[in-house]
Amino acid sequence: MADLNGVRDERFAKLGALLCENLDSGEELGASIAVTIDGEPVVDLWGGWADQGHTVPWRRDTITNVWSCTKTVTSLAALLLVERGLLDVDSPVARYWPEFAARGKERVLVRQLLSHTSGVSGWDRPVTVADVLDVPASTARLAAQAPWWPPGTASGYHLLTYGHLVGELIRRIDGRTLGRFVAEEIAGPLDADFHIGLPDSASGRVADVVPPPFRSADLAAAEPGGVAIKTYTGPLGAADESWTPAWRRAEIGAANGHGNARSLARIHSVVACGGTLDGVRLLSPRTIELIFGQQSDGPDLVLGAHVRFGLGYGLPSPAVPYLPPGRICFWTGWGGSVVVIDTERRAVITYVMNNMGTGLLGSDRTSQYVSAAFAALE
Repeated sequence: MADLNGVRDERFAKLGALLCENLDSGEELGASIAVTIDGEPVVDLWGGWADQGHTVPWRRDTITNVWSCTKTVTSLAALLLVERGLLDVDSPVARYWPEFAARGKERVLVRQLLSHTSGVSGWDRPVTVADVLDVPASTARLAAQAPWWPPGTASGYHLLTYGHLVGELIRRIDGRTLGRFVAEEIAGPLDADFHIGLPDSASGRVADVVPPPFRSADLAAAEPGGVAIKTYTGPLGAADESWTPAWRRAEIGAANGHGNARSLARIHSVVACGGTLDGVRLLSPRTIELIFGQQSDGPDLVLGAHVRFGLGYGLPSPAVPYLPPGRICFWTGWGGSVVVIDTERRAVITYVMNNMGTGLLGSDRTSQYVSAAFAALE
């Protein structure tokens, strides 16, 4: 049986058993799962291996690239500026970032950036991953290009551009880069081991992700020249890009956050608990309510699934059948990592792994764990 470490409330015995089963079967290589209620950890489990050679155990302080779960922290950073009266979600982006008005984007609103409806879901080609890692230059390219569909008319998942766009808003208003802002205003005050732009001193704790099988049919089915194919190939990156020092050091607010389930749960307990955690006040209930204002509801031009976006987070929709109805927001990362925030139960469920699974918004393992956690919360 897998050597599972950490703590869990007895109500969550099935959740722990599922993690053990998946570690024993090899479905998981290494993973961590956390659940908080009222900001208190009721599940904090980890186990397995940090490397494919099974030589380095997944430890309490092991972290990994959480892919698009990074977007949840980037969104929270923007909401902090909203809370402070420095960012108005109903203002044009160009109010804060004048260059963004180029080529028909002068009326794009801040809320449209935060809800993936701005029309800027990828870079005009040619573009490489190395180009994207040069954040100032690649951000300027986004400001200069035209939207790929009429802004505000539909969502088109901002796969890699989200952090560049929202991060530049933060930099224009606050003066700090996204990574520094998150470190000093969110992760630091909450004592959460989460990084957008990983310091070299933490690189020895990283569990490299194991890329999922590549299926050419995933791209072959996309409309040639359409928004989806342009987004996925603008740029076309592989999961093992995340193994490089250049990727880890960059501040890619859409995809290169490094952390574990504990740190993601700690950060998002602020939202679940009304904006304050252990005396650290980041948001008011009024600002949190903005998250749940529906911004889009329908087929996403990039994901191809029926998705609902609130402000900065996804909302329950047909694409995520493992989420029950309620005042819930969430997002997933490539391969299966997930952040689920339930403000009615004042609970957060998070899962982070290194063996990437397949699936659009979570893997089969994601569904198993989240479903078991909600069953225990009932």
